[in-house]
Amino acid sequence: MARIRVGLLPTASFMVGTMPVPKYSDAEKTQFALDRETGEQLKTITLFFMEEDRAEALKITVPASGLPNGLKPGLPVMPVELFATPWARIFNGQLSDGIAYRADRLDLVAPASAPAAEAA
Repeated sequence: MARIRVGLLPTASFMVGTMPVPKYSDAEKTQFALDRETGEQLKTITLFFMEEDRAEALKITVPASGLPNGLKPGLPVMPVELFATPWARIFNGQLSDGIAYRADRLDLVAPASAPAAEAA
């Protein structure tokens, strides 16, 4: 499948929407999904993506070691090495398609500080 590097505008920001959960490789949820190269367990996290005048929720797959400590909903983060992979499959005669997102890691982003009050 073609992996496409996601280009982000300098104004792009991400916020944790839900805590990471294990990604499964089967519909019955009995086998954890593992990275093909490292064998590391994969997690899925929902992030709110905001850029200019639009916002959307994205489910992003990240290796467990790429998730920083202290994650919680509302926390600003930035995906590193974010890729999108279009997919399609036919299940029970119906076409399903979408885009799978994958990042190497999430970095915590320091919240923008308010301008310091000038001394009088």
